[in-house]
Amino acid sequence: MAIYLPLILFGVLLNAAAQLALKQGMRQIGYFDFMLTNIPRIVWEVAANGYIWAGLICYVVSVVVWLLVLSRVEVSYAYPLLSVGYIVTACAGWFLFHENLSPTRLLGIAVICLGVYFITRSS
Repeated sequence: MAIYLPLILFGVLLNAAAQLALKQGMRQIGYFDFMLTNIPRIVWEVAANGYIWAGLICYVVSVVVWLLVLSRVEVSYAYPLLSVGYIVTACAGWFLFHENLSPTRLLGIAVICLGVYFITRSS
């Protein structure tokens, strides 16, 4: 199963890239209220945003990659490795968007890293 780790990580990174692109798109659009009168404007802004499209494309490709993964490895091995995406997005959010990466979050990331380590050694 370990030979499929690069494929799994590729899918996870695509998923993380999707999150980051969607975040950037929504940063450009900004805060909006969920009101019936806002729907046409918000739909137009979302549909016209390149980052939103890039995020959606990354999601579609990541699903294709994930289907390849699931056809080759046990889901009990592959699925927990999705948590690597939490690490990537937290660090990228800190770096790209200047989001808070508190000691508590860093401890959580360390626990996730330890769990991923144990999972990859269990095959």
